[in-house]
Amino acid sequence: MNAPVQHAAADAAAFIRANTRLEAPPLVPEIRLHLASELVPLWQASESELERQGVPPPYWAFAWAGGQALARYLLDNPLLVRGRAALDFGAGSGLQGLAAARAGAARVLALDIDPYACAAIGLNAAANELTIEVSAQDLIDDPCAAFEVILAGDVCYERPMAGRVERWLKALAAAGKTVLLGDPGRTYLPQDGLERVTGYAVKTTREIEDSDLRNAVVWRVAGQ
Repeated sequence: MNAPVQHAAADAAAFIRANTRLEAPPLVPEIRLHLASELVPLWQASESELERQGVPPPYWAFAWAGGQALARYLLDNPLLVRGRAALDFGAGSGLQGLAAARAGAARVLALDIDPYACAAIGLNAAANELTIEVSAQDLIDDPCAAFEVILAGDVCYERPMAGRVERWLKALAAAGKTVLLGDPGRTYLPQDGLERVTGYAVKTTREIEDSDLRNAVVWRVAGQ
């Protein structure tokens, strides 16, 4: 890692530590994350002060309902990932990947194109004494030959991205991979090709959602 990259990573880690505190998400008490301790100020800053600082919106600072549901399912059903290689796509805080590692995955790679999310995932892994790899690569459309399980939590909230992700996840499922999607009813959730596995009522906050409770579903993605 060269000096500018090291400096940027250190700045991101310092920002995360200064604006979060270690807390366990309601549905996943086994894992602690660096989460926003003052939700409204941090979220509002993403469009003003954070933009001026070059900091992307802090999606990594919240344990979204779909991700919590998927993490809970993995911890309750560890054989899904035990001894297997898992990819956590659009990882955010890294919650799903951390749950996979805690459940005994042989390898976990957490992907997020936001460098602050990558820094947060590293901090969260250290806080939980878990080892996972982190990458900012955009692997959409990649066959991901090295991975047997693909995890995606709360990735269906923007139309262009949701369409790309849907095609990719279905292609991965068609190639024989286990593809699991956690979602609390986001607008662009695929309308077909999903098998409902289980559901959870997830406590949330009106500061980031439109309800104090979201019903999040774990879906298995079917192949094309």
